[in-house]
Amino acid sequence: MTGHSGANTPTSENARKRRGPFGALDERLGVDALRYAVPDHANNLGWSLGGVSVVTFVILLVTGVYLAQFYNPNTESANQSVREISTEVWLGEFSRSLHFWSANAMVLVVFLHLLRVVLHGSYKRPREMNYLVGTAMFALAVAAVFTGTVLKWDQQGFEALQHNIKVAELLGGLGFWFTPEASENLPLLVRLYVAHIMLIPGLIIILLMVHVLLVKQHGISSHPKNTGARSERHEPFTYHVRRVGAFGLILLGVLGVLALLVPPIVGPTPVEGVEVTKPPWMFWWLYTLENWFGQGAILWGSVVFALLVAMLPFVDRGPERSWRKRPIVIGGAALVLVVLIVLSILVFFVEPGQNL
Repeated sequence: MTGHSGANTPTSENARKRRGPFGALDERLGVDALRYAVPDHANNLGWSLGGVSVVTFVILLVTGVYLAQFYNPNTESANQSVREISTEVWLGEFSRSLHFWSANAMVLVVFLHLLRVVLHGSYKRPREMNYLVGTAMFALAVAAVFTGTVLKWDQQGFEALQHNIKVAELLGGLGFWFTPEASENLPLLVRLYVAHIMLIPGLIIILLMVHVLLVKQHGISSHPKNTGARSERHEPFTYHVRRVGAFGLILLGVLGVLALLVPPIVGPTPVEGVEVTKPPWMFWWLYTLENWFGQGAILWGSVVFALLVAMLPFVDRGPERSWRKRPIVIGGAALVLVVLIVLSILVFFVEPGQNL
């Protein structure tokens, strides 16, 4: 027998040369695999929120690497180092402000993405596991905001850490890592700093890779309106990336304006034994519960909410995805959302409790 495989024939070799540098890159990295087809509805803003959240994560990584060059995680110096970043470091205040607003945007965008997934039933078979991966990333995004709040080491950050310790004690052995006793030679602030800059981002990156691979495996879920024989135009995934990039640039512009006009404040060094601040907005509902029922409400409120979110694809197993035809599930989700909003609004009508 003579001849070679198709990949080595002169014709295929000439085709690669005609494609130029991209052909050489694709031959080695398989870049062309990113051109798989995605439905046209995936390019609108609502269905692009997952990609937009990745843009906020990239902004956080870039600004975080820069800020880490000047931050001192020791309790004696942390607060002052944050102040010096804002006053003495070139672009320090802007970088820290952009980091702050990007963190808030990431939590908000991921939450809106979760609502979109629930509304359209995009968590249903065979996407249950990918839904759980997404909810885990949402939890990590909230954890990133919490640890970032502590790192300021002002009164708000100190009180957040004290609540963390109290909740960890309620967990017993399961919460040991979050207590000072876990490592007597290393302050808890330093360990939370390591979690903030390495552990949490690393886990998000790993889960993001799994998330993207599962999206490619199962495809982007169809729109509930596109059923039966109704066809829909498809575009390459690279086109979807360009649309997400456009949305991301708009968001970056908005965040940049906020960073310039509304920089986050840094409170004074903390005073132990008092509770006078309120947490970041994503924790307001837990703050209200704590003031009503004590610190145990932080733990149990979080557990109940996490279980409700995680159980959804295993409770709503029917094939119907239109929100109009799922009144019980959508009604339950709306009730949970209303409760969260009401509890968050009530934070303005309760005084800080002495739960520390």
